[in-house]
Amino acid sequence: MLILADELGHLSYTVTGQGPPVVLAHAGVADHRMWDAVVPALAETHTVIRYDLRGFGESPPPAGPFDEADDLRRLLDHLGHERVRLVGASWGGRVTLDFALAHPGRVHSLVLLAPPWPGYDWSAEMIAYDEAETAALAAGDLDSAVRVNLDMWLRGPARKWEDVGAGLAEGLLGPMRTSLENQEIVGELSQGVGDGDLTTIAVPTLVGIGKLDVADFQDIARRYATAIPGATLVEFATAAHLIALDAPTELTAALRPFLAR
Repeated sequence: MLILADELGHLSYTVTGQGPPVVLAHAGVADHRMWDAVVPALAETHTVIRYDLRGFGESPPPAGPFDEADDLRRLLDHLGHERVRLVGASWGGRVTLDFALAHPGRVHSLVLLAPPWPGYDWSAEMIAYDEAETAALAAGDLDSAVRVNLDMWLRGPARKWEDVGAGLAEGLLGPMRTSLENQEIVGELSQGVGDGDLTTIAVPTLVGIGKLDVADFQDIARRYATAIPGATLVEFATAAHLIALDAPTELTAALRPFLAR
């Protein structure tokens, strides 16, 4: 991977293909590798930029307070891209959305795959998940915390493990473990989400959700699709929360014509 060094540490990133630039921002339980299955097709027509958020993958936790949307700006400035297409999954979706709100002139189009909604009134199911993860981490049981997260974000509430694609859990173990190891320090230093007005987003926007995802996130996806002017909602029947892992072919089929607009 390539490295962008700064006073907070560094961001690791990769660049693949040629054409108009598209940035892929990963989920908060993964890293840049979650996009492996969709990159080859996108790179046929686009310059595909993937990076690890601070504290994920090969980007170390920051040395001080930081802003995820500003990190994305720094990366684009470093690469010389003034205007880009953005695709973000889960927490990465919120990062790309905050960037679009802060820098509207630098965004050509926006894809949000199951992003969180700040201040959402979470269901009992989500509260129980959070309590289980918190208890495992407080006990120093990282293995249990990983299992809790795999159950919630990869398997999801609507299927059994035998219905999950072969090798997906194994591939996610390392990235998820890294994210949990760094979760506390990243949470302490992150400036958090922005507070921009969704109705000001004026670029083509696609909101994606897995039909096997937690009900909360299905509701949130519909909220975003309603709140962002002209946004299109796309549902992926075979996917839980991590659409790029569960349904890469279907996701690619949705992304290619949208990004070509």
